[in-house]
This record gives sequence, C-alpha cells and structure tokens, in this order.
Amino acid sequence: MLARKLAGVALPAIAVLSLFVAVACGDDPPPEPSPTPLPTYTPVPPTPTALPESDTASKTTADGVMNPITGALPSLADVVEEIEPWVVSVTTERFVRGFFSTFRDEGAGSGFIVRPDGYIATNEHVIRGANEIEVQLHNGESYPATVVGKDIVTDIAILKIDADGLPFATLSDTASLRVGDWVMTLGNALDLKGGPTATLGIVSGLGRSIKTEQGQQFFNLIQTDATINTGNSGGPLVDMNGTVIGINQAVLAEARFGFAINASIARTVIDGLIEDGMVSRPEIGIKGDDLTPAIARSFNLSVTEGVVVTAIATNGPAFDAGLRVGHIITKLDDIPTPDLATFLPRFWGYETGDEIVIEYVDGDSTKVTTVTVASDPTQQ
Repeated sequence: MLARKLAGVALPAIAVLSLFVAVACGDDPPPEPSPTPLPTYTPVPPTPTALPESDTASKTTADGVMNPITGALPSLADVVEEIEPWVVSVTTERFVRGFFSTFRDEGAGSGFIVRPDGYIATNEHVIRGANEIEVQLHNGESYPATVVGKDIVTDIAILKIDADGLPFATLSDTASLRVGDWVMTLGNALDLKGGPTATLGIVSGLGRSIKTEQGQQFFNLIQTDATINTGNSGGPLVDMNGTVIGINQAVLAEARFGFAINASIARTVIDGLIEDGMVSRPEIGIKGDDLTPAIARSFNLSVTEGVVVTAIATNGPAFDAGLRVGHIITKLDDIPTPDLATFLPRFWGYETGDEIVIEYVDGDSTKVTTVTVASDPTQQ
C-alpha cells in the first residue's frame, strides 16, 4: 500500500541516496559551487575569569585544558601553532568555455597533510574540474599537485605533492566527541593574504545530514558554530588537543552553522584513496531515505524510525531478496537502523559476498530476508 502511495506522492524532505553512488557510471558529477559564505560571525568563549591558585587544579580537565565554564579558557595560540605547519592552502585553475572565448576561473580552498611523503586531504568539490592545482605550505613553499583519488560520496579528495619529511595531522576516532565540546577551524578562509584564519566554536550537533542544491546528500556530519567561510572547505576541524575531528565541508548561511565530515569516516576513505585511488563500497541496489515521524503519521505506519526504500533496481540483490519500494528497513543483522546516518556506516562495513539479514516492515507486517552483497560497479 505504501509503495503505491509513494509512487504518486512527493514525500516531504525525502532526498534520494543511492547506496551505489547516485551518479551514472562514467559520467562526471555535476559542478558544485563553493560553499556559501556565512555572515560575519565569530563565536566568543566566556570571558576568562581569574581563579585563585588553590582552585586552579580542580577546574582543569584531564587533558590539562581549563573548563571554560568554571574557569579560564587558555589562549588558543598554542593549538594554532601546533596545527599550522600541516594545514595548507589549495588553489585551482579551471578553463571555462564561454560564448566567444575560453576564460580562466580561479578557486581557493584548504587542506591538510595526512602523510609525511606529501599526501594531502581536501574536499572533492574544491578540486572538481580543475586543470591545474597548486598547494602552498605553511613555510611559503608552493608545489604543483596531482589528484591521487577522489570520492564524491563523502566529498573527499587526496592530492600528492613532491615533498617528504612533512609534518602531518592525526585523525581522531571521534568516539568520545560530545555536543558542546570546543573545536577550532584553521584554513584559507576567503583566500585572504596573511596566513590562515582561525575560528573558535563548539560541536553543535552530531550525526547531521545535509543536501546540496544539486540533490547530493551527505550523512553523519559534525555540526559546528565555528565560522566556516568560502576557502575553508577541505581544511581541518580540530579539538583542543590539535587532533582532527572533521574535514570542513559546507555551511548553512541562514543558520550560521558549518558542517564537517566526521574523521572516523574520513580516515577509511583517505586510506582507500591513497592505497587504491578509489573507495570500494558494497551495493544491494536500493535508494533510501529516513523515515520521519511525519511520514509515519501520514501513512499510518506501525513504526516511526527506519530507512524507507524509495527506489530499487529490478536486477539487484535487494529486489531478488523480496525488498520493494515502500518497505522500511529497520535492522541489519539484528542491529537497529533508525536512520541513514546509522544505516550507511554499518552497511559500508560489509564486503562483496557477505550475506546480510535485513529486517523490514511491509505494511503492518515485520519480515526478515537475507541479501547477498554485490560490488559497486559505479565506483571511480
């Protein structure tokens, strides 16, 4: 019943995501503009308050950082000095064909060194369509860069420069990251002269999903109120220990929020791009979206959480296993999947040939089927 209704009703806020990358095999992804600049806004920490010497120890956290609520927040200059050597500026040149001539279009972004032998992480949209890419290090040296690999699903690209013995970043597993933790960005904001720009904020949310104007959707992002402007894309979001917790990606200008790719996801992608030039992902031939309470009420569903199947390949493993448009996936191997932010990281952990026991809701019935994972033929 839900499948028939879905076929004729435009569901609110449903963004289609292909688990095998929603881009036709062999086609280049559509151009994506640089992130929209936020209004000028820099979150300000609480005014430092001098504490009696006897109180200082009790106001200090385990990692030595003063609690900003009960004590004085120390200067962030030490953190900036620690991370600045491995943060880079990325400039690009594209040759765009006009009506009467071809003209040069320049772009700017950020990145950070992930290995001492010249591997650099940035956003895929920063270097998309670039004919020439140049990386400038903290010491002022500039190098031409080549693209080692890129992943449009997570918007991550890896560049390589001919240099060695470079300082490099450490990526966090973000398992202990909490809403309210202090974070900082450093990058080539607005392509301003005079070195990178640092901004301070907090983790405003975890597990966020956003959709681009081109319809591409990203999941499990870190939301922050640390100012992210055009040119910050691809740069690091770090904690107060100078450890990378995310890769700055996009902004929501009207809400003054920025979003960063979670480092726990980025680490696997970065390693795959460096080693193989691509990221291999599983595929079962479906597209899906979050089941929201509003949709559940509209269709009088028996569940309020899960992943709605919005499209399915008739020659894919999911269809062969009995899944159809309108079914709601609620568990993978008995692990609940209340939304895509939970579903995708778990699903991407499977390999070709693995069998997944999928629990799903069909109308008023809860059913179970087994799907055999295939490889993704659309990976670049």
